[in-house]
Amino acid sequence: MDLDVEVEPELDSFSLLLPLPYRVAFILVLGVWAWGLNLHYLSLVKIDVPALIHYPHRHSSTLPSHHLSTYRLASLLSIPLVLSLLFFWTVTHGQARLVLEYEIIPQIYLIFIVLSFLLPINRVSRTGRFRFLSILKRVGVGGLATAKDGKFADILLADVLTSYAKVFGDMFVSACMFFSPRHSSTGKPDRNCGGQYMVPLIISIPSLIRLRQCLTEYLRVRRHNSGKQIGESSSGWGGQHLANALKYTTAFPVITLSALQRGYDPSKIGMSEAGLFRLWLFFVFLNSFYSFYWDVAKDWDLSIFDSNERDNPEHPYGLRRNLWFRARGIYYGVIFINFLLRCTWSFKLSPHLDHFNDLEGGIFVMEVLEVFRRWIWIFLRIETEWVRNQRRPAPDDILLSDFKVEND
Repeated sequence: MDLDVEVEPELDSFSLLLPLPYRVAFILVLGVWAWGLNLHYLSLVKIDVPALIHYPHRHSSTLPSHHLSTYRLASLLSIPLVLSLLFFWTVTHGQARLVLEYEIIPQIYLIFIVLSFLLPINRVSRTGRFRFLSILKRVGVGGLATAKDGKFADILLADVLTSYAKVFGDMFVSACMFFSPRHSSTGKPDRNCGGQYMVPLIISIPSLIRLRQCLTEYLRVRRHNSGKQIGESSSGWGGQHLANALKYTTAFPVITLSALQRGYDPSKIGMSEAGLFRLWLFFVFLNSFYSFYWDVAKDWDLSIFDSNERDNPEHPYGLRRNLWFRARGIYYGVIFINFLLRCTWSFKLSPHLDHFNDLEGGIFVMEVLEVFRRWIWIFLRIETEWVRNQRRPAPDDILLSDFKVEND
């Protein structure tokens, strides 16, 4: 890379401290710690997560618990990250020219993360890492296992990927700038690297994965119903899966309209910039509130949107009859936090907002908050699935079985 002193003022103080590759690495490692905490707390409240995701149980008392293995992997990733950052700060001294010059240091750490999952290291959650990669490979092309083969794990991971959509976009930008002769990956992020629509396309991939999974579930329901004998009851026509698919399609207008705003050209778009912004804002709110509704009413089975059920005296207001967590405030708190962060995350899906240099730190905070939102979402999502498995499946349930419901 040819360094140019003219680019030094483009680096804000936050990027000097934590360049883009390190921000990507931090959020990836944070996700591993978050999953370990999920496993740890849920095991304390007697929810068998490995059984839900069809993960092999420990056959020996000498083997570490699943959450402990996850903590070990997180530690393996965290210690080198801290050492890499300290070394980077030592050699760059906060000087823009040196930050640009030593871009190889954070890139080496990103390579280390990849190798940590690929190398067959027996003592660091080898089974868990390989299981993660096998599921990632399947869902990466929109695949979906059957219920008996771990469908819940596939959908859980695919949902998590949607929360990392912008992180994947930043990961691509970091790699693209690293191999570009005109940029440094530790410089000001150029999110047009690779073309105007490359980053929006990458951001769209997780939603495309979930969209395909929803359509797969819908087709399974149709095939199941078409194979029934006359007189057998139906398990529903699959409309809930189509509605879920529609939820994921609402992310595409947000991403597409955002890309058009970034490279706004009135001669090509045929709409004023203000009109384009208003259209984008409409889809932002549509995506936010549709997703929030689905989280509460479908993913968590709560009744706050059901006028006939939410006031039922048999359960706390807006919740449900069967609650696994004893503290009712947990549910209300998660609903409130999820609502706030759902709104901010829809805005974060928009690449055009990051052309303001002073927003780099804010963008990073929003990405971290989305990991936090997904973290608390997982607690209730797994709790809901656990409660469902303690009772008879509901009609047209999304995840409980391959639609083997006897009565509609």
